[in-house]
Amino acid sequence: MKTLIYFQNADTFGHSGIGRAMSHQLRANKAAGTETTIDKNDDYDVAHINTYFRKSHKALKIAKKRGVPVIVHGHSTYEDFRRSFKCWQLVEPWFDHHLKWMYSRADMIIAPTPYARDLIKSYGLCQNVIAISNGIPVEEYAEDKEAQKEFKERFGIQEGEKFVMGVGFPFERKGIIDFFEVARKFPDVKFIWFGALQRAITNEKVARAVKKRPKNAIMAGYCKGSVIHGAYQLASAMFFPSFEETEGIVVLEALASKCPLLVRDIGVYRGWLYKNENCRMGSSNEEFEKELRDLLENGESKERLEKGYQTAKERDLPLIGEQLKKAYSDLLASK
Repeated sequence: MKTLIYFQNADTFGHSGIGRAMSHQLRANKAAGTETTIDKNDDYDVAHINTYFRKSHKALKIAKKRGVPVIVHGHSTYEDFRRSFKCWQLVEPWFDHHLKWMYSRADMIIAPTPYARDLIKSYGLCQNVIAISNGIPVEEYAEDKEAQKEFKERFGIQEGEKFVMGVGFPFERKGIIDFFEVARKFPDVKFIWFGALQRAITNEKVARAVKKRPKNAIMAGYCKGSVIHGAYQLASAMFFPSFEETEGIVVLEALASKCPLLVRDIGVYRGWLYKNENCRMGSSNEEFEKELRDLLENGESKERLEKGYQTAKERDLPLIGEQLKKAYSDLLASK
């Protein structure tokens, strides 16, 4: 069995969760022994398409013409598109059209969580929609003293200094404005947000918030590799107050790093993140402040960190590879 793993303009998405999902899919399939190709003109038995626009339409049509079954990956929903970049309201009808066009022509849809699966099902589609995590290469997030040293040197973090981190594109939807508001309550603690977006497409509300952010809030830009690994391993908390996700790969990264995790209590986490068991949750800035104050003063319990780590282990790439392999085989058998 050979599978096409297709991402339109993959380089464009390199810094996003979708970009990491491409790497994860290829590695998961390799671990499971499934042969893959990224060339839509190659020969393959199953097409697994991860993007939604013109070139993706063409890839889907090529597969259909050959009689090859098509999986479309449910990375995006109508809900998580909202409150993202500048003028999203103008683009939304076009985006929704392309999203529904792709989903409605799939033979199967894979969503990263049961929550995303149920949202996609609610769009009135008749396709089989299943949930498989984007996964995480857990071994890459093991303790790394060199990575920690590189991070501390780059950001001037002193030995034992406490700081709070956030990760993601600076979208309003990601909760960056609340990140800044909570940072104001801790003027002596650094709050570092990793992630960047071109000013031309940054929401005006976010642009104002970034400009007027408190002095202790640092915009670190996009960081990868050892720097971000070091940050996860040293942070007093990964504070991710996003309002909407289909999974949140950065959440898995924090769990795999045994980094104390504080998220907003939203639907996507139901069934796999549990308040006060494998993470902390809040529904308001007041609750976020309370949880962070406790983390900064008392640290996180080893039991909660270990349970969070086990949640990540359940989504390790070799396990995801086997789940993908079964999905491909089941689809082939049904056709």
